Amino acid sequence: MQETERKFLVSSQDFKEEAIDQKQIKQGFLNTHPERTVRVRVSDRKAFLTVKGIGNSSGTTRFEWETEIDPKEAENLLAICEPGKLEKTRYLVRQGEHIFEVDEFHGENEGLIVAEIELEHEDDVFVKPVWLGKEVTGDIRYYNSQLSKNPYKKW
Repeated sequence: MQETERKFLVSSQDFKEEAIDQKQIKQGFLNTHPERTVRVRVSDRKAFLTVKGIGNSSGTTRFEWETEIDPKEAENLLAICEPGKLEKTRYLVRQGEHIFEVDEFHGENEGLIVAEIELEHEDDVFVKPVWLGKEVTGDIRYYNSQLSKNPYKKW
């Protein structure tokens, strides 16, 4: 139930040529408290309810619980979420033995592209693609829950 990931800005569109898959995502938050967030996500024909806890001091590891839910129920939950729903295109890009999830945001977060990589351990070594930019792991401005309240275009 612990998730370990690192997050980076993306410096070019080159990742799109390397993508092995992509999907549209819309999500909202039932709760955006910094110590616990509750997210509703709809992606393609699947939907999920996710609870995330507070991160460790580096921001790389935190509690995460997720379960698949009925897409119609998810749409009903999205209707009662806090203001500021997110829409993005997620690209999956394989680099070595890992897969980066690259999110290109739309709407109020247009222009922001963030890559995340899930790791087994905080100090795991991984291949860094040329389009990977500045690391923003632990910077709460880049958490989806915060982007829903303080969109990138308003920075």
